Amino acid sequence: MNIAAIIISAVIIIFFLGIRIVRPTHRGLIERLGKYNRFANPGFNWIIPVIENIYQINITEQMVDAEPQEIITFDNLNAKVDAQVYFKVKADEEDAKNCIYNVNNYQWQIVNLARTTLRNIIGTLTLKSANSERGKINDELHKTLMSETAHWGIEIVRTELKEIDPPKDVQETMNKVVKAENEKISAVDFATATETVADGQKRAEIKKAEGIKQARILQAEGEAEAIRLVNEAANKYFTGNAQVLRKLEAVEHSLQNNAKIVVPANTELVNVIGEMAGVLPLKREAKEEKK
Repeated sequence: MNIAAIIISAVIIIFFLGIRIVRPTHRGLIERLGKYNRFANPGFNWIIPVIENIYQINITEQMVDAEPQEIITFDNLNAKVDAQVYFKVKADEEDAKNCIYNVNNYQWQIVNLARTTLRNIIGTLTLKSANSERGKINDELHKTLMSETAHWGIEIVRTELKEIDPPKDVQETMNKVVKAENEKISAVDFATATETVADGQKRAEIKKAEGIKQARILQAEGEAEAIRLVNEAANKYFTGNAQVLRKLEAVEHSLQNNAKIVVPANTELVNVIGEMAGVLPLKREAKEEKK
């Protein structure tokens, strides 16, 4: 009875010792006596204590820092470069085995591979082009890492270049150059705006002058037309009586201001007005009959 109880107790203890729970974010590789035996999916798994071991692998996206390093650029300047690599282990059994059995410490390997690749890429670029072509550097780094880690069972999700810092004295010089360029652009923009305003004022003055000119032309044409009409009237009604016409104009201007003018009865002006009205003075007719 005691032996049976001991055996049952031993079985229960061994069972509990062999329980392994794999989370959804992990996968497991179970080895028996140092040799791969089976794949452990998320959930409940049981191994033989002592004889079997389980190695859990994180399959979520992870990030490693390539760590800052000094890189000599193509124009012989020391630039401080740092980058980050985002990756994840593929969830299938074959890739999970590859990340453990095909590479030793894949995270450390990714860091060193990224550092070496950055030196090769940035070494062919000037400091200015390296700063302006960050996207190109990221693409080349990502492409190289994908190619080199193809048999590691991992996926390089993306790479990000954190910084490319030149030496302090070079940075100060670059800042001065950028400031000077910005001031130049600002001065050019101000000059362009001033020129635009001046052009607008010039066009406005031209339009104004053209308007005045046109008004004067119209006024002169009106006056010329008035003179023409007066001349036609004078030729029609006052032929040979220019002096009388002048007197009539004087009378017209005077009457506009409500002035009273006494005109002698026997003057030529009265005769002319009478002729225009179709009436001849009686005295003049009588004198002509006597003659």
